[in-house]
Amino acid sequence: MRTVLTFGTFDVFHVGHLRILERAAAMGDRLVVGVSSDALNIAKKGRAPVFPEGERQRLVAALRCVDDVFLEESLELKREYLLRHRADVLAMGDDWLGRFDEFSDICRVVYFERTPAISTTAVIEKIRL
Repeated sequence: MRTVLTFGTFDVFHVGHLRILERAAAMGDRLVVGVSSDALNIAKKGRAPVFPEGERQRLVAALRCVDDVFLEESLELKREYLLRHRADVLAMGDDWLGRFDEFSDICRVVYFERTPAISTTAVIEKIRL
């Protein structure tokens, strides 16, 4: 059984999120998703998510392509998460290109092209206008 693991905030869920999850799921038999905690999101993006971590976890877990969800609490624990979930593949968006190559000793690392012209920041800005 091939396990694919990915990480993300998945705030203000949009088609770009869905596409990366579907592409990741297609690479294996089981998709595990680490949803960034509120505190981690504030640390890495300088702002709180629109939706709290529990709601974001529930939304991601409800998707057909997702088999398991956990709370990602630290970027420094990526290796531990990959080992704990026995990941064969780490799939990330290409906005992280090269950042996780260090894990190629324990799993295959794949970077997907992002969906053009859509991002959570762009959606939030459109709503504000």
